[in-house]
Amino acid sequence: MTWEEALRRFDRDLAARGMAERTRRAYGVDLGQLAEWADAEGIEPAALRHRELRRYAARVSERGAAKATLARKLAAIRSLYSFLVRVEEAANNPADLIPGPKRDATLPRVLTQGEAASLLDRIPARTPLELRDRAMLELGYACGLRAGEIVGLDADAPDFEAELLRVTGKGDRTRMVPIGEPAQRALERYLTRGRPALRAPDSAPALFLSRSGKRLSPSDVRRRLERWTREAALAGGISPHALRHSFATHLLEGGADLRSIQELLGHASISTTQLYTRTDAARLRGQYARSHPRA
Repeated sequence: MTWEEALRRFDRDLAARGMAERTRRAYGVDLGQLAEWADAEGIEPAALRHRELRRYAARVSERGAAKATLARKLAAIRSLYSFLVRVEEAANNPADLIPGPKRDATLPRVLTQGEAASLLDRIPARTPLELRDRAMLELGYACGLRAGEIVGLDADAPDFEAELLRVTGKGDRTRMVPIGEPAQRALERYLTRGRPALRAPDSAPALFLSRSGKRLSPSDVRRRLERWTREAALAGGISPHALRHSFATHLLEGGADLRSIQELLGHASISTTQLYTRTDAARLRGQYARSHPRA
């Protein structure tokens, strides 16, 4: 089997298992780089061993790739070879013998509750785009949504009677998330006065529409958030994911248990959610250092 055929069959398998197109494209880029290197070295897919893969990983690292980038590439290679072993085109998975790089422990950017309120309250609700942005960011913070989840919402996602939002997350997993009162009010105003003005005859069923009536992209959400961050005169580094981190941290500070936060965020594993316990511990250490006489 050539690299071209291996990658083509693997992509078909990912599509059949319902993997998101964006993730499949990312896998294709990472694995295409491996295939290009292996072809130059004269190594076919079935002949790749852990020694050669270790050389490839060292080359990627030497070229300045971040630890997270290298870890992502190794994960893609591991998935490819799991598939090739399953279809009996490879004897074993060489990536199983390559440990991933130990990532630097970095805490996420978290807004204080006052900063979150200042950011959202600074967005006026006069024009259709302002109504959209206010509803979009209120919902992102109130429901802990990823940027991709925000733009993936359709107009029928909110259930105002039940005060719930239907969200489709990673792996096409669907979850129901409560909508807080401020977010619900902002969303109702947008649906009444904002979305009808943005909607075109050929508009997508998306909840949040662009000026031309199209579905927004995640980069649109980031760009609009950056604009309102400047308006609120807050320090930089506030991304849609920072709003999501803030949502989870504020729930934890308020006494919510990790299992509930896991369900609200749509994490497949509780270990991902445990990141927020480290964030809260950092906050407590800071408060102790500022206030305890023997700190």
